[in-house]
Amino acid sequence: MFKLLTSDTFTKARRGIFTSAHSSFDTPAFFPVATQGAIKGLTFKALGEMEINGVLMNAYHLFLRPGTEVVKNAGGLHKFTGFPGTIITDSGGYQIFSLEGFRKVTDEGVTFQSHFDGNTFMLTPEEVIRIQRDLGASIIVPLDECVKYGVSEKEAKSAAERTTLWLKRSKDYMEKNQRADQLFFGIVQGSVFPELREYSLNEVQKAGIDGICIGGLSVGEPQDLRYNMLSLIAQKADSRYIRYFMGYGRPLDILEAISCGADLFDCIIPTRYARTGTVYTNAGKIVIRNAPYLADYEPLDKECTCYVCKTHSRAYLRHLFNVNEIAGTELLVYHNVFWYNNFLKRIRAALDVGRFLEFKKEFTSNFKEENA
Repeated sequence: MFKLLTSDTFTKARRGIFTSAHSSFDTPAFFPVATQGAIKGLTFKALGEMEINGVLMNAYHLFLRPGTEVVKNAGGLHKFTGFPGTIITDSGGYQIFSLEGFRKVTDEGVTFQSHFDGNTFMLTPEEVIRIQRDLGASIIVPLDECVKYGVSEKEAKSAAERTTLWLKRSKDYMEKNQRADQLFFGIVQGSVFPELREYSLNEVQKAGIDGICIGGLSVGEPQDLRYNMLSLIAQKADSRYIRYFMGYGRPLDILEAISCGADLFDCIIPTRYARTGTVYTNAGKIVIRNAPYLADYEPLDKECTCYVCKTHSRAYLRHLFNVNEIAGTELLVYHNVFWYNNFLKRIRAALDVGRFLEFKKEFTSNFKEENA
């Protein structure tokens, strides 16, 4: 599934290609988030124009609405949504575990109240896999227990062990209900404790997986601890597995995570920020709704080749956004997703010619994360 093409000389960054039953994509890669089967403000046709071959959808949300049976009877997510590429379905573990006060966790599974209508559900690891299989995902992710930064080592150990228990049960269920068009990734937990991370990684690799998910990071821990854990995983992991850092990130964070050996990312940032009027450029973020852009007739980013930058000015986009025209949000989302995808293309191009570190330094010096 994952083919390693080259590794950087000075960092842990690497270049590869991953193939699922539905598409191939170059790595490092960024997947837009289509939580409920759609990317907010963007069509899948637009993704095709950008040559984006993969997205993340969320099994928890799709289980609640429209319901697994609706999607299954439509022929699975690819037919239901019209997206032909690789679809990863997050198990929903993070969403469930964020429902503090509305859930109960045991080795058997998770009992929780729906954030939608308050109904109570009980999901076992097997049931979570069944849901994703019925949804028809390209890549299935098992239920895991994610803990926030600041927990004790004892609490993190309990969560990592429960995640391993659920992993084994999930894999057993997969093997008894095999489908040739679905792959299975395991999730590495362990908070910021090196021994727990190594334990979890070893258990994941022994389980017979097709890729490694890195979970339980970017949950409040200091950056140095986050990247220490990433580097540890990259050092200890078998190089034949893709490394998917779940729910990450901002451009500078992605660059650093790639330096530490991560291959795949997803995050709501480019679409969510666009819906608040914040767009990415090669010089950094700008807030297009702000007054300085009232009569600014330049494109969002002079270096960007997307439809939005080739066609519209900052002044026009500001006008659309500030009068609440739907087209304004759609255009900003289009630009941000295009920009992110192009950002990853530039990283891959630098890796191809052995210039990743130079690219990282140059980009970091020019890119300003603060809003303007």
